[in-house]
Amino acid sequence: MTDTTADDFAYRTIDGIELVGRLYRPNASGPAPFVIDTHGGAWESGDRFNNQPIHEHFAQAGIGVFALDFRLSGQARFPGPVQDSNFAVRWFKANLAALDVQPSIIGGLGSSSGGQMMGLIALQPENPLYCVPDAALSDVDASLDFFIACWPILDPLARYHMVQENGNEGLQTKHKAFFADEAAMATGNPYMVLDRGEGTRKPPIIGIQGTDDSNINHIRISYFAEKYQSLGGSMTVHKYEGQPHNFVGNAPDHADAADAIARMRDFVLAQAG
Repeated sequence: MTDTTADDFAYRTIDGIELVGRLYRPNASGPAPFVIDTHGGAWESGDRFNNQPIHEHFAQAGIGVFALDFRLSGQARFPGPVQDSNFAVRWFKANLAALDVQPSIIGGLGSSSGGQMMGLIALQPENPLYCVPDAALSDVDASLDFFIACWPILDPLARYHMVQENGNEGLQTKHKAFFADEAAMATGNPYMVLDRGEGTRKPPIIGIQGTDDSNINHIRISYFAEKYQSLGGSMTVHKYEGQPHNFVGNAPDHADAADAIARMRDFVLAQAG
């Protein structure tokens, strides 16, 4: 394995809030693939450490990671946190020399609600709703070379209807804290972006999903993959029987979690060639 270091960098300050990313930089010479991570937490909680077991494994395998903090729903509603994440991708690309990194390719990882956010960036990196102009970032874009979708909320409107039907008041409240209304859930909706023909990019995608996920019906990632493939995109989904939401983060030493991390790692390395 490769030795690694991790450091925090502020990438944006907005409304008096300093947003930080943690950079896992493999201690290796030459270019390496990098992953930019938007964490889960139903848009209201979590931080750049949520997926730390994945980040550390990636870094040890020679894959760099920039794991983001972004504004949570108590600080900014949709589309604000997606704007933060789009900004972070561009900031990372514009500051490679200062960060002392040499990415061979740059992709995204989004888990749970972070999958909704990174999914929008993967499909619509230049959408002005998310891509806030900044003079210092005028020479870069937010396009991604690949996307890792972990137990993702790729159709937040369908998910909202699901939690209404099953009486999950907690997740209903979290949806309403982030999205102004159902129209916003349709706008910021990776699946519906595809369905409306609004996607402008189709990077290769790997999906990781447990079949016993009470937060999102596992069939949703299959619907997304079918739509993506029908439009010419490449997406492979790996489902883990009986595993719940966030099974990798909850039990990273479990055999299924280890397998999922290995599949993600191998996917990234394959994209890097």
